Amino acid sequence: MTEALHSPEELIPLTPTVFNIMIAMADCEMHGYGIMLQVEENTEGQMRMGPGTLYGAIKRMLNAGLIEESEERPDPSLDDQRRRYYKLSALGQKALQLEARRLASQVTLIHSKNLLDGAFSEGVR
Repeated sequence: MTEALHSPEELIPLTPTVFNIMIAMADCEMHGYGIMLQVEENTEGQMRMGPGTLYGAIKRMLNAGLIEESEERPDPSLDDQRRRYYKLSALGQKALQLEARRLASQVTLIHSKNLLDGAFSEGVR
């Protein structure tokens, strides 16, 4: 296993896949299929990931120290024992917060340039 990075700044910017997985996991521990469904719901169907994309990203996130496998398991009568549950690590929480701030500043810039309204300036620089 690769040694985890110790600085969340080194992990920024996050890829859209990793960012959306982390947003899905921000509130609770989740298993892979639950993450896929939550990402699709959060993005209103704009991002759909297959198992290869999801589990490849999870493997990289585990190696980077962004997430960790959860020790706690639901009652076996309520869940499939083969499922692995994941949660954000402390490093992952910090990286997600940094990325959210970075993207929020980009949204502020987008608003200041009226890009959402479609009103482009025709000025020359």
